[in-house]
Amino acid sequence: MSHPDIAPSDSLQNVRYEIRGRLARRAHELQRQGYEIISLNIGNPGLFGFRTPETMRLAMIGNLPEAEAYCHQKGIFPAREAVVMQQQARGVSGVSAEEVFIGNGVSELIDLVLRALLNDGDEVLVPSPDYPLWTAAVNLNRGRAVHYPCRPEAGFLPDPAEVEALITPRTRALVVINPNNPTGAVYPRATLEALARVAERHGLVVFSDEIYDQMVYAGAEFVPMATLVHDTLCATLSGLSKVYRACGYRVGWVAFSGRTGNASEYLSALELLSSLRLCANVPGQWAVQTALGGHQSIRELVAPGGRLYESRRAIIDMVAASQYLQLAPPMGAMYAFVGVNRAVLPQFDDQQFALELLERRHVLVAPGVSFNVPYQNHFRITSLPDAATLRVVFARIEEQLAASRVVNAGNVLK
Repeated sequence: MSHPDIAPSDSLQNVRYEIRGRLARRAHELQRQGYEIISLNIGNPGLFGFRTPETMRLAMIGNLPEAEAYCHQKGIFPAREAVVMQQQARGVSGVSAEEVFIGNGVSELIDLVLRALLNDGDEVLVPSPDYPLWTAAVNLNRGRAVHYPCRPEAGFLPDPAEVEALITPRTRALVVINPNNPTGAVYPRATLEALARVAERHGLVVFSDEIYDQMVYAGAEFVPMATLVHDTLCATLSGLSKVYRACGYRVGWVAFSGRTGNASEYLSALELLSSLRLCANVPGQWAVQTALGGHQSIRELVAPGGRLYESRRAIIDMVAASQYLQLAPPMGAMYAFVGVNRAVLPQFDDQQFALELLERRHVLVAPGVSFNVPYQNHFRITSLPDAATLRVVFARIEEQLAASRVVNAGNVLK
């Protein structure tokens, strides 16, 4: 007896996450065959020798006896109160532990905050390029992602007037990713203030993804969005994964501020969804208070001489020395969104290049189109490897681009 193929849900038709997609699977196949792949597609500090601060590990281990039972659906009180204290220290008022939810990383919380908000056809303004989970989560939760451009020629900064022009009666929320993944842009205060006013004028919920909040370079200033949004609801999302190098702990949080008085039903809906998944990972939550209240070791890493700073500088220098590449210098986060000069390589295609770079040079990067952009001449790498490794990477990139140029020239001659 034959049976029809089992088809996936139609809700996945507009969902993609190429950072861990086809190219990553091919890289895994090559590794199983014995090849050494330099994987730069994911910002995963532990894979590059970064350790979670010892004080956080000790805090988690010391509280393991308290971590065997389910906790409150919003998270343990010490972790939520630590988030409140951080927000207050940054100048955010009106936040209590009741407005803080702990999740299994920011990834889970992105899904939950959108699921609690959206109805069929509701629109969410999402930056382009974006961290693709935002677009995917909007689509999965019955909404429509409307991308506002953050153009390379503008240093990947948005134009608030362009953002406002995209608003319709169906627009419910504005997503801001600052410091930005994938571009490393750090938004100036004036840009953030203008976006805050746009959201307030139209009653939009602001979702501010600030997972890289302390990862800034060369004097760039990180401005918490919650300090600027007052007359609408603001949700600040952050966690332990990046700044504290604890991706595997799966601990993130969302703190609500601004106009919370008229959001009680929404917050109750979010608590219901949190209850349905019982609670977030409990052992990792015990590291939050120590992380936020203790020594911020990230500062040494992003200062001159620090490993992240020097890796970023190596990327900037190597792009400057290339005849093919261009870059808006990343001022934050742990990535570079590298462009290829169309005047030199007019037929460049980011997906084809990424595949060839993997197959022939054993370097895995993420094509720019993975981040919901309309152009095909960018790719993202993480700056987590040390500078010496990155020099090897860029030598291979240069070799592959040179080979592509020869092939393209041959095709033109034919």
